[in-house]
Amino acid sequence: MTASVGLIKAQGGGWENPRQEVQQGLESESKKKMTLQTYQLAYARGDRQLFRDLNFEMHAGDALWLKGANGSGKTSLLRLVCGLALPLSGEVRWHGRDIRRLREDFHRNLFYCGHAGGVKDDLTALENVAIGSRLSGNKCSKKDAHLALDQMGLAHAAHLPARVLSQGQRKRVALARLCIDPLPTLLILDEPFTALDKDSTDHLCAMLNRHLAQGGMTLYTTHQELTLQAPRLQVLDLSETPCSAH
Repeated sequence: MTASVGLIKAQGGGWENPRQEVQQGLESESKKKMTLQTYQLAYARGDRQLFRDLNFEMHAGDALWLKGANGSGKTSLLRLVCGLALPLSGEVRWHGRDIRRLREDFHRNLFYCGHAGGVKDDLTALENVAIGSRLSGNKCSKKDAHLALDQMGLAHAAHLPARVLSQGQRKRVALARLCIDPLPTLLILDEPFTALDKDSTDHLCAMLNRHLAQGGMTLYTTHQELTLQAPRLQVLDLSETPCSAH
């Protein structure tokens, strides 16, 4: 039994059959080149298998909303796609090649923001943005970092240590790196809207929609009913896959 994307929303607003679309893609030479793919992916936590035979594909401009109950494996799947964990079987492929073979070539095209966001308590908000961006291979001056924080409404907190910031402010510090150009093609975001107020949520949605319109891709989880404006929005519910944990 194969676990695949359950719903695909086309730009015209209708819902399509994902298996039919994949088959058409295989048969048509004009189909847009696949850029990110999971193939027959399986993963276990301890002695409990979370999912198996998991397949999905993402192309330029695609957003994939990863849903599921707590414990269904959403964060685990994101970490697999980032190369931060190893599957029991199967592959994550970038431009048709296993990411384990590509290593740095893949990670240069990737931005990952997990629950903690990589924010270090002893660094200031500005230092977190600047150093985090540099470690990801982006040139980022103090001026660039300050402008990024300003875009996230945190200019006033630039020189405060992260440990004194609220959860919402820490989340915005982590996401401020999205304001540093050039932005990687693939964004992988684990609950990016958690702890954000409405203004910050609207601003983040606008940033992500702009990235998608420019041909970027976004794989994300959220428990909120937020829909990004992507040329193609896919929805994958891990609660409905084989071996999903409840």
